[in-house]
Amino acid sequence: MADANGASKFSMRSHICPLSARFGSHHQKNIHSRVLSSIILMATIEPYEFFIQWHLTENCNLRCKHCYQGKRSSDELPLTEMKQVVSEVSEMITDWSDSYEIDFSRSMNITGGEPFLKKDLFELLGAIKQQGFKMHLLTNGTLVDRDIARRLSGLGVDGVQVSIEGPEDVHDAIRGRESYQEATKGIECLVDAKLPVTLNVTLSAINASTMKNVIAFCSQVGAQRVGFSRLVPTGKGMSLLSQMLAREQVRDLYESVLSHDVGDIEIVTGDPIASQIGEKATDDAGSIACSGCAAAVAGLTILPNGNVAPCRRLPLSLGNVTKDSLREIWSTSSVLNSLRDRSKYKGKCRACNRWAKCRGCRAIAYAYSCSTGTADFLAEDPQCFIEA
Repeated sequence: MADANGASKFSMRSHICPLSARFGSHHQKNIHSRVLSSIILMATIEPYEFFIQWHLTENCNLRCKHCYQGKRSSDELPLTEMKQVVSEVSEMITDWSDSYEIDFSRSMNITGGEPFLKKDLFELLGAIKQQGFKMHLLTNGTLVDRDIARRLSGLGVDGVQVSIEGPEDVHDAIRGRESYQEATKGIECLVDAKLPVTLNVTLSAINASTMKNVIAFCSQVGAQRVGFSRLVPTGKGMSLLSQMLAREQVRDLYESVLSHDVGDIEIVTGDPIASQIGEKATDDAGSIACSGCAAAVAGLTILPNGNVAPCRRLPLSLGNVTKDSLREIWSTSSVLNSLRDRSKYKGKCRACNRWAKCRGCRAIAYAYSCSTGTADFLAEDPQCFIEA
């Protein structure tokens, strides 16, 4: 699963961008042929992941220091339009599967803001599950009680991610007074309802030293997984730019976490750089994105007002579901196609022989470049420690 904070298992992600495209130029047709060949080869290994990360609302009961939201908007899609979007995504993936005889793993990650503040949430979750999607909820956990946990379990929710930023004092310093205790109560309700629970940490200089505390807490409360992602200095989080970890600190932290004896706890992340730890340097992996950063490769983000983005922390508008076809956005967006084109990348990321498997975190690259006045979503990842 992919995160509100980027948490997902290390996995090979599909490059299915051209499946529904109608290419006009000779160059584009050659790209289509090479990508489709790669898809068919890799599809013999496992189903292709395609996910929608859906931010239903910008309303939230917390005011976290690192929040990716800026000024909040109350503009939200009504239930009828949200159900139409669910059907559209389902039909799109089914058409891809039928046309190319490839199995897809389809999922929706539902979040906010705080998703439990969204009216009609449970009815929408029912509609999503009815269409055969794996379904994960991403929440701060503070509003979860036993009734909510029971209802989620009854709907067949496949997992819940709860944000925990460290021990109580650190967590509350980031997310607000008493939020740790309230989140803990919510986690305990979810665990008691037999729901798979992931605790997710947004890493910065504020809490990097506390990862082992979070792993211990995960075991204590009976959760199954700990996820982590790096701070993206965008939205309110721009104020924490100085708290970004240096690349050497990222390297040392990731190596420590991934080598730590965690018992039955599973460590997961969507950070493409973390997934490269332990990978031996090889010949160039090529110019067809097959894993790494999910932006433009394995999913899309839908915002509360229906706007579509490559990632919630990569605030580049691709269209709006109320007037644009998701299939056309996926196939023809100049932003998405640039994200898939190695020749357009800058600096270290373009030259790296792991480009196809990584590409760095595009959201961090963009946010950091904005802080320097360049605003380039194809810039190199400033925290990358990988020596290609």
